[in-house]
Amino acid sequence: MALHDKRGVPVSTESRESLDRLETATELLLGYFADPLAAIDEALAENPAFVMGHCFRAGLFLISSERGAEPELRRSLEAAEALARKANDRERGHMAAARAWLEGDFHEAVERYSSVLIDHPRDIFALQMAHLGDFFLGQSVMLRDRVARVLPDWDEAVPGFGYVLGMHAFGLEESNQYGRAEATGRRALALMPRDPWAVHAVAHVMEMQGRLADGIEWLTSRTDDWAPENMFAFHNWWHLALYHLDLGQTDRVLQLYDEAIRPKHSAVALEMLDAAALLWRLHLRGVDVGNRWAELADTYEPMAEDAYYTFNDMHAMMAFVADGREEAAKRLLAALERRITGGGTNGVMTREVGLPVCRAIQAFGKGDYATTVDLLLLVRTIAHRFGGSHAQRDVLSQTLIEAALRDNQGRLARALMAERTDLKPTSPYNWLTTARALDLLGHRIEANRANAKAAALLPRQASESVNVVMA
Repeated sequence: MALHDKRGVPVSTESRESLDRLETATELLLGYFADPLAAIDEALAENPAFVMGHCFRAGLFLISSERGAEPELRRSLEAAEALARKANDRERGHMAAARAWLEGDFHEAVERYSSVLIDHPRDIFALQMAHLGDFFLGQSVMLRDRVARVLPDWDEAVPGFGYVLGMHAFGLEESNQYGRAEATGRRALALMPRDPWAVHAVAHVMEMQGRLADGIEWLTSRTDDWAPENMFAFHNWWHLALYHLDLGQTDRVLQLYDEAIRPKHSAVALEMLDAAALLWRLHLRGVDVGNRWAELADTYEPMAEDAYYTFNDMHAMMAFVADGREEAAKRLLAALERRITGGGTNGVMTREVGLPVCRAIQAFGKGDYATTVDLLLLVRTIAHRFGGSHAQRDVLSQTLIEAALRDNQGRLARALMAERTDLKPTSPYNWLTTARALDLLGHRIEANRANAKAAALLPRQASESVNVVMA
């Protein structure tokens, strides 16, 4: 007789041992702890006919967002499909989702996982796959609503409810519902203190609201929960670095980069893009990062013609431009130009956002700031279409503003900074950059006032440094 998991979801296996191993792998994945792949591989070694084991394994490679994972995704999917007659409808839904992703239709893959959730709202693996898929596609509203759909079928008595709340918290944050997001994230952590996604959701709230001291305290006070042996820790360290960067504490940012964000060489796409995104923000500020770009660009170069997920491509272009690798940048652009002539979700994302963004970054590296401005102005309102979070995509706004300042487009820079300071008036970076725009326009009195506002928001040591610059 087929079994049900501990949330009551049907699984087409009669092996309690296989199901127990799947439960272990699922728990590891939900908390981003190592090593869910090893756990599911053990289950499949013992029971090669374990359909949901193959579906789970396919999902692991699906969410890696890199081409190197595609052969293993295909292998696991084909193993599951070979057992389709023994599978239940839910498992066949998982197969259909993985097949859509493998064939390049990322939107269809997410909708397939979502369809599984209509009939099985407690399928927490399908929920996580759909949630991460919405993230990759920049579907902010669905990050919230796809989780909200299943909430009536969950409560504190259902194992894993804390993780579901953590997902909902992130969706609420990406929908700009900051109060609800923080409250939901804190509730999630009361149930599951070691949920790094819920920690991450609250960190996002504090980033978007400019609560820098709160953010630093939030992450550092909970480090023992989210950092040890966690596959997602690098990203929460990245968020900590963003708070320090806004405060102008670049030495601390570089320390976090070296010790936590990129402590060793890695070719994992998600880790690489956080490294590139942080170094690029420093690059925009004129901070010397030593040979850090060279190591990252070396890692990106073999992937220059990959063009698998264009959000990754943007970060590769940052590395090539910052390290002066013109040939690699040209190869990447050529790959993107080929991609837009093909089909699939990535082709559309590349055409609408990825290609113009990469051209803008290349132009910035060449000192053609006017072109950078023109290209980024075209995509700034639709940039969500190529994935990532609001905090991640903010690098485009920062690049646009820096290009406008360097191109002496003071009125545009001032207008863009007015947007930012209205949303985040507690950001020292915003006021310092506003001062630069005002100074460019010859508004020295207003520039001094903006500098004074920045200084008032900085810690004492950093404030003194700003006053030296002002003098």
